[in-house]
Amino acid sequence: MPDYYPFDPNPRKPHTPPPPKSCDSQFHVLGPSEKYPPRPGAAYLMPSATWEAALKMHKTLGIERGVIVQPTTYGADHSATLDGLAALGPNYKACANAVVLNERDDAYVAKLHQAGVRGARFTRQGLGLGFSAEEFARAVRRVKELGWYAKIQPEPEGIAGNAAMFEKLDIPVLIDHMGRADPAAGAADPNRVKLIELLRRGNFWVMLSLSEKLSRTGPPWDDLIPLARALIEAAPNRVVWASDWPHPVSKKQPPNEADLLELLYRIAPDQVTLRKILVDNPANLFGFPQ
Repeated sequence: MPDYYPFDPNPRKPHTPPPPKSCDSQFHVLGPSEKYPPRPGAAYLMPSATWEAALKMHKTLGIERGVIVQPTTYGADHSATLDGLAALGPNYKACANAVVLNERDDAYVAKLHQAGVRGARFTRQGLGLGFSAEEFARAVRRVKELGWYAKIQPEPEGIAGNAAMFEKLDIPVLIDHMGRADPAAGAADPNRVKLIELLRRGNFWVMLSLSEKLSRTGPPWDDLIPLARALIEAAPNRVVWASDWPHPVSKKQPPNEADLLELLYRIAPDQVTLRKILVDNPANLFGFPQ
């Protein structure tokens, strides 16, 4: 297993606190391997990325809500995510890994729903949890029956290459990581074009995240601002933000999460838009009280 850089253990306060009830729409919870055994072939282990460390980060930032996204490390075994939900309480929801819909029985899936899981993530092929067309269709049927949203992690080359599999879905669909569009390619980038096309359909959402890996210029990642603003303009009521803590498979030292939140402050053109991205939109998608 390759070595990757760990998250910054000392989060700092942002220069301005976020609005009350702000939400981190994607972070992962892991833990010691003896308590949460990784699946065979797991791409990474991050045993120090516990729910306690995540809560410390959120409290420091001023984030009051969050969505635990099941890491590929554990596949269909959602023990760490379930323990995180139980510990963090009603201000937290979760997103399952979609493999659970094909690998576990209805009782296990019902347990996830009761605990606060409201979505299923289809992760990129390179992380070892891919789907055949039949498996994808079966999982999507279960997502629809449950009233969940589908979450799509783009392939490294961007969303345009794998859009055919999901672009005709009629359920809420959240596209991660700004579709992995290239900020240097501008408005003509096929990934940006496809993502904006999807956002205009009405049931597609986008997550502003992974800025530190998408940027071509490095900190403070200002080259991401035009791309992010174009996505906001396309669907201002269907954009959410995420830290992506603890920044899995990072080949460089991950940023302090306050730096990422302050990037969002520069992206959002006004306070009304900032509140939509951090509070109102995630409440609508994930089911938090308004």
